[in-house]
Parts: sequence; structure tokens; C-alpha cells
Amino acid sequence: MENQEAVQVMRSLARGLDPDSEKPLEPGSICLRPKVVKTLNRALGALLQVEQREREKPTNAGRYWSRAEDAQICDEVRRGVDLHEIAKTHNRTIGSIIVRLVKLGKITAPGAPSADAAQGNIPLSS
Repeated sequence: MENQEAVQVMRSLARGLDPDSEKPLEPGSICLRPKVVKTLNRALGALLQVEQREREKPTNAGRYWSRAEDAQICDEVRRGVDLHEIAKTHNRTIGSIIVRLVKLGKITAPGAPSADAAQGNIPLSS
């Protein structure tokens, strides 16, 4: 079942309608209980948020990185290009740019100890 179909089914149920016929549900239906209606509406909201994120996702999100693209982002970081601009140029998220730079060993992961700290040269903060 695709998200769009799930959204339609939940909308119908939350409105007290049979999703197939759009006729009112039987008076004793579990789907008419206030707690169930509230749950359906909450699930519907979450599903709509997922759809929104999918629509706004950059076109290259989840795609493999080429060596040329790796070299380009490293060069852009060296030149001081803003991460927002790098992400926009490569149609990726800022998070994916940061993760890629960490993987390439160009930056340290946020919150990770530096090499000096790992060797005991500087105390780690807790």
C-alpha cells in the first residue's frame, strides 16, 4: 500500500466513513470511538509529515557519491564555501555533506574526540 492510499483510508476512517464505499460506518464500529479517531488523526498527521519530507528531499539524497563529487566538496570546504551553499550545489542535505566529510576524514564528527584527545594529549569533556 502506498502512502497516498493509506492517507485516503485513514481520512475516511477518521471521518467515520467506510474507505471503500464512503458510506457511514456502523454505529458500534470501533473506528467511531473517540480514542481511535484521535489515534487515526495523529497517524494521519505523521504520514503527511513523512510525505512532506519526501517531497522536499534534495534530488541527490541517498545517491552514491562519485570521486569527482568527493573532491569537489573537499575543495569547496577548503575554500570556505558555506555548507548551505555546498548542499544546495550538490542537491544534498547539510547532514549528508557533513557525514561525507567525516567519512573522507576531512573533518571530525561533531562531538567526537579529536585525535589528540584520543591519544590522551587533551582531556575529554564529559
